[in-house]
Order: sequence, then structure tokens, then C-alpha cells
Amino acid sequence: MNKLSYVLIMVSVLFLISCEHKELYYDHSYTSDVRVVFDWKNVPEASPETMRLYLFPLDGGKALLYEFNNGHGGDISIPAGHYKALCVNSDTESVLYRNIDAFDTFEAYAPDGILNVKSFFVPRAEGTADERIAKSPDCLYSASLDDVTIEFSKENQVVTFFPKLSVCRYRVEIKNVSNLKYVSSDGISGSLSGMSGGLLVGRNKLTTDLVTVPFEVVSVGGSVLTADFLTFGQVNSGQFPHKLVIYAIMFDGSKNYYIFDVSRQVHEAANPYDVHIILDGLSLPKPLVNGSGFHPSVDEWQNIEVNIPM
Repeated sequence: MNKLSYVLIMVSVLFLISCEHKELYYDHSYTSDVRVVFDWKNVPEASPETMRLYLFPLDGGKALLYEFNNGHGGDISIPAGHYKALCVNSDTESVLYRNIDAFDTFEAYAPDGILNVKSFFVPRAEGTADERIAKSPDCLYSASLDDVTIEFSKENQVVTFFPKLSVCRYRVEIKNVSNLKYVSSDGISGSLSGMSGGLLVGRNKLTTDLVTVPFEVVSVGGSVLTADFLTFGQVNSGQFPHKLVIYAIMFDGSKNYYIFDVSRQVHEAANPYDVHIILDGLSLPKPLVNGSGFHPSVDEWQNIEVNIPM
């Protein structure tokens, strides 16, 4: 009986130790109900369909991800602890993410694009050959917080984010374009060099890789060309040049591209998030008739540098 009693006592002690260890193991993962709010006072016109929240534990643990099927927020359960946090709208297609395991390296970037007109690959402006061709990104909103504390068992905890626009709008207007009626269908497009390829969302800082962004060009009123597209913006304002190129294929098959150095207008824009580039004068060639004159081959592009009056 003494031996049996001893065995029972030892089993009971081991059981209690086991229970105590299990309880301690789960101490760090106690969760609390938290209301997440996305306040759009900085961009009241924004209406994203979905939002995504990332929490990065300050102790270096694995990042936590939460998805909201609306743009306003909602109630979620979060393990108690201290975090850095960032949010982005997740209803985008032309925005990709990488290095998302850490707050400081979390990057939004534009996917690779194609620089062509009517399936013809086009030349690059001098000095831009090393730049990646990147699509124009979708409208991206983001916000970040350096210190979020979630307390266990505390009621009515609220974490509020104030998203801002994280991409820049570029508008181009070229006035007094001659012979625009002779451009072939879908035979005109453009590109802008010297743009940033992405954004470090947590740090709200542009990446330093340079990209060239292709964009669509629209004819208005027979003598005006316009374009409206998004970019992540320019790297280190004033440091890198910006070449705007217009590509045109005429009815007779001739191909021409026109290079404008728009660095000054980009660098000196009153609002870097809404850059308006205005150019005056672009002479497109009048097509040849009756087979007279010189016909360039279909693979030959004619380059014209256009000086901009200061």
C-alpha cells in the first residue's frame, strides 16, 4: 500500500507540473477583442472595397495579418503585446508586395510592364536603358503606427489608422499638335522615366530603384494630347532627370518618337502628389502620298528631340 500511495503521489505531482507548464506556455498568446478603425479624414473621397492590416510584434515574432471586407474596419482578436502596424487597401491589381516579414522592409512596388505601341517594341530615351519598365500602379492608400499596445482583458480597445494617398497622379497635356489626324488607330502612347519603383510602406519612403512608366495617350479636339496616370513618385526630388517620350505611328507606317526633358516641371511641381506637365507644340509628320518621297522601313524609328522653352 505504501508503494501504491507513493506512485499515486508522484503521478499527481507530475500532473500538476504539466498543467502549470501548459498554462505558462499560453500566457503570451492571450488575445483581446480590438476594434480597428480606418479614418479617411485625409482622403475623404477614398472608397476602397477591402483593407489589410499587418501587425509586427516588437519582440520579433511572426507578423500577423488581418483582412477586412470593407474600408471602415471592424472587430478582431489580437494577442496581447506590443506591435508596429501598417495597413493598405487590398483591392489593387497593379501593386505587388515583397519583404513583408518586417515593418521596415515592407515594400509595395509596381509589377513589370511593356514599352510598346501596337505590338511594336519602341526605343528608349538616352540614359534610361537601365531603368526597369514598370506598370502604372493602382490607387494605393496606406498608414502606419510605430507603437501599438494590446492589453489582455482590457475592454473597448480601439486602434485607429489615418490612411493617406501613397501614389502620385501625373497629368500630361500637349497643346498645338499638328497632323494628329494622320496617326493610325491606337498608334500613339508615351512613357516617363526617372520614377521610383516602389514604396517602403512602414517608413513612408520611396525606394531608390528607377523605373520608366508607360502610359496611354488620348487625342482631344484634334490638336491636343492628354494623359493621366499614377506613379509612386520621383526619387530624391531634383536629383534625377525625367524624360517624357511620345511614340507615334502614322497611317503610312512611319514611326516617330519625340523626347521632352520635363525634369524642371516635375522637380518644381507645387504638389508632388499631383504633377501637371504642360507642353506646347508637337509637329507630327504628314503622311506621304502617291508613293513619293522617302518611306522608312517598318522597323525604323525616327528620333526627334524637342526643346522646351524656359
